[in-house]
Amino acid sequence: MKEYATEFIRNVALVGHGSSGKTMLAEALLFNSGGTTRIGKIEDGTTISDFDEEEIRRKISIYTSLIPCEYQNCKINLLDTPGFTDFVGEVKSALRVADAAIVVVDAVSGVEVGTELVWQYADERKLPRFVVINKMNRENANFQQALESVQSAFKVKLVPVQLPWGEKDHFQGVIGLLSMKARKGAGAELVDIPADMKDAADEARVALVEAAAEGDDALLEKYLGGEELTADEVMRGFHKAVTAGLFVPVFVAAGSANAGIAPILDGIVRYFPSPAEAPAEVAQGKSGDETLPASDARPLGAFVFKTTADPFVGKLTIFRVMSGVLNSDTRVWNQTKGQEERIGTLHMAKGKEQIAVKQLHAGDIATIAKLTVTATGDTLCDRGHPLTFARATYPSPLYSVAVTPKTQIDSAKMGPTLTRLSEEDPTLRWHQEASTKQAIFAGMGDQHIDVAIRRAESRFGTAINTETPRVPYRETITRAHSDMHRHKKQTGGAGQFGEVHMRVEPNPESDFEFADEVKGMALSHSYMSPIEKGVKSVMEQGVIAGYPVVNVRVAVFDGKEHPVDSKPIAFEIAGREAFKKCVKAAGPVIQEPIMKVRIVVPEINMGDVLGDLNTRRARVQGMEQDGGKSIVTAEVPMAEIMRYATDLRSITGGRGIYSMEFARYEVVPNHIAQGIIAAAAKAKAGEEEEEE
Repeated sequence: MKEYATEFIRNVALVGHGSSGKTMLAEALLFNSGGTTRIGKIEDGTTISDFDEEEIRRKISIYTSLIPCEYQNCKINLLDTPGFTDFVGEVKSALRVADAAIVVVDAVSGVEVGTELVWQYADERKLPRFVVINKMNRENANFQQALESVQSAFKVKLVPVQLPWGEKDHFQGVIGLLSMKARKGAGAELVDIPADMKDAADEARVALVEAAAEGDDALLEKYLGGEELTADEVMRGFHKAVTAGLFVPVFVAAGSANAGIAPILDGIVRYFPSPAEAPAEVAQGKSGDETLPASDARPLGAFVFKTTADPFVGKLTIFRVMSGVLNSDTRVWNQTKGQEERIGTLHMAKGKEQIAVKQLHAGDIATIAKLTVTATGDTLCDRGHPLTFARATYPSPLYSVAVTPKTQIDSAKMGPTLTRLSEEDPTLRWHQEASTKQAIFAGMGDQHIDVAIRRAESRFGTAINTETPRVPYRETITRAHSDMHRHKKQTGGAGQFGEVHMRVEPNPESDFEFADEVKGMALSHSYMSPIEKGVKSVMEQGVIAGYPVVNVRVAVFDGKEHPVDSKPIAFEIAGREAFKKCVKAAGPVIQEPIMKVRIVVPEINMGDVLGDLNTRRARVQGMEQDGGKSIVTAEVPMAEIMRYATDLRSITGGRGIYSMEFARYEVVPNHIAQGIIAAAAKAKAGEEEEEE
């Protein structure tokens, strides 16, 4: 593959709802640009972009794949993204380095929840975009209906640049409104527009020319003056208008049938901006923000948007050169990690194929193998000119599992493996939950977690078991109480003696406060530290249900010691037992985490979703309608919503999405708290039996 200067590069993300046909469209685009000799099939596992074993097994895209196409002396870096909402992190990463997006819409289903999601993400990046109404050869395909669904969902001006030549089984090809010619199937030959479609084509062309004129003041003046615009002028005006986001062109295709593909390639080259025309990146430099247009003349700055473990080459880093030029066999500075990296041969990825290149110009996307410390979101630059590019913003995880190693060997590898997976995919996270003593692995849904667990074993050789995590409840008190405990033990030799008088009281300002209120010489101050240690050990283990105790103030106000038998361990035990007595009599309660949830579903599912929320002790905060969608905001106990990703998918047929964030802790209702306490007592009894 030859080198391409910045102005001849196009970085385009293919986005859309699951099963809208993105992968087959990418196959057809690559085939029609001469990048492959055949079009692969998803069902056979032979597509260029879905090459991972999990993608082949599941027959869906899981990861973003880089597919470079060479067409009309331009290089098109296609980023084929997953449509399944569990893998939204891959979409966010791809859009971070794309200069434009193609939103693929199923001609039967029209706009779906996933379509709205990727449109929102493209809006966040202010990316120019096309809409491709795909699968026009499907039964029940309806171009006009799909077009209207896009128009009603998004407040943009849509301008068809093609009309379909037939629909469903009768879909033959497309009618080009710029050339005013028809193109049959995959053929390059242009023929006259069928007579029965001439009027519709003439009307649609008027709208196209008007839109092109809006992109350039000189063209608008000429058009309003009654003069005809040439084809070159229409393309020039169209390019400016698309780049400025004034409207969205609409194309028509059937990717699996390889129909309507060449005009999309033409449109990408003609109308989408090169990196040089895209808005300049802003990076944090040594002395503040720096504006960096994509130019070879500017300092080197490369942004890593994806890392992955490749079974053949090891760790693979996928990045975009934001500015400057990057050469093979050189050294770069990882500003994020503060370490130098040695770069070997640069490669262009075409699915799993790696094509070696010597040099990359500003705006290009490529891969490097075997970098040591570099992870997703890092910035590579010259050491003498440090730069840091902003990372993409990722949604918070929605689905958690507790993980345990299958064997003792896996135990040593589990932590590093989970860390590595989380570095590759920022929507995966893991942590040790102190309150439940479990390792929690969180992602966007059950499929997301399942893929990651399988990847842990296949790529990193770490076998992991999963189970539903325990809810991180907490214990606290509702009133003050004073009590004492005397620890006295005589074993024949030196004895143990310690007496502690203690008061506990609610302390909403902080988790724990310890006070020494002993007056006079009743108790040596040197014993305060062991007493506090004993209290803290009980706080970690819990008093009524085995969960951490929080928001308490503990004051030791009296005590007794023995001149011979008093020891730190005696006061640690006395402090521990005194604290337990105080808590049990101080109105102990269990608190549970409350989550703030925002749910977006089709209006038809609104009743079912509300009914389901009522069974989950939810408090609905608000409801609103937006373009055929219902939006519900509610506060729900975590215990009731731990598997909501799966449940919502079932309730809405996969058309509902939600986001979730922690709100606060609240007291668990008494009838539920009794069940939690009983379950904890049963579990403890079981553990004691096992020990015996």
